[in-house]
Amino acid sequence: MSLYRSVRAVADASGTGPIDWEAVAEAAKASTDPGSIDMSPSEREGYATDVRDARARVRDVSGAKFDVPDTIEVQNRHHWIDANIDTFRRVMEPVEEHGPEIMPGVARTINTGTMSVMLSVLGKNVLGQYDPLLLAEGDEHALYFVRPNIERIADELDVNYDRFRRWIAFHEVTHAAEFGAAPWLSDHLETRMESGIDALAQGRLDREAFRELDAAMTAVEGYAELLMDGAFDDEYADLREKMEARRQGGDPLSRLVRRMLGLGLKRRQYERGKAFFEAVAARRGIEGATVVWDRPENLPTDDEIDDPERWLARVSP
Repeated sequence: MSLYRSVRAVADASGTGPIDWEAVAEAAKASTDPGSIDMSPSEREGYATDVRDARARVRDVSGAKFDVPDTIEVQNRHHWIDANIDTFRRVMEPVEEHGPEIMPGVARTINTGTMSVMLSVLGKNVLGQYDPLLLAEGDEHALYFVRPNIERIADELDVNYDRFRRWIAFHEVTHAAEFGAAPWLSDHLETRMESGIDALAQGRLDREAFRELDAAMTAVEGYAELLMDGAFDDEYADLREKMEARRQGGDPLSRLVRRMLGLGLKRRQYERGKAFFEAVAARRGIEGATVVWDRPENLPTDDEIDDPERWLARVSP
């Protein structure tokens, strides 16, 4: 890890666009200890077993037909940064194409530095990730586990590593279940994301696109929480409480990056979505809640998330 090399990469940012993505990757990795992925055969098998068990349990609980991605990787932090740099680049592409060119050299350095800090902070904290590869060519999905972070945070929280790793695996597989049960979901999220970002790049705010995107992501996070409650083969209230306490803490830079990335919004999506699906499941069971993935029109609106009875009345036969 070299902070000097990270700063040097940002200072030397070049190219014609507002962000030098090669410099972003170099700077983010230079300021991030990659961590180790040296594992015993039993630990490596543990990851595979957790994913297989999660797939079986989530299928049983949800009744949904899905498979886990072909790509399942146990990564270090640098691997995760490399895997996500293209996602950040795709999301920012409309802004780069339409954004104003004011003092381009200075702006490029600032933008490159900002993105590298974001990726570095995330790379040090992401535990697992189900990645539908939004805005990418093709139809690939991937599942990542960042072993150094799982190991470090299990130690910080004083929880059993194997149990913590299994909890992360179950959570990510619930997301695989959602996208597997709803092949249209990736396109739905992409179109709303593209519309919102295009508008921002042109100096407008497409409130409806962001409202629909937020409602869809609230459904994604809430349904995942519902499945976790039924699928995970252990109590995990202690894990959730410790993780939430950790999110509220952290150093000032980490808290700033979380705000910039809207991770507080993600917590709100968890809470609203979980309350919505708990109310639906209390009336119709988990299979009744799973009809949300039958077609795009079955997604709850923003208003319906806070009024599950309205959603049930609309989608019930």
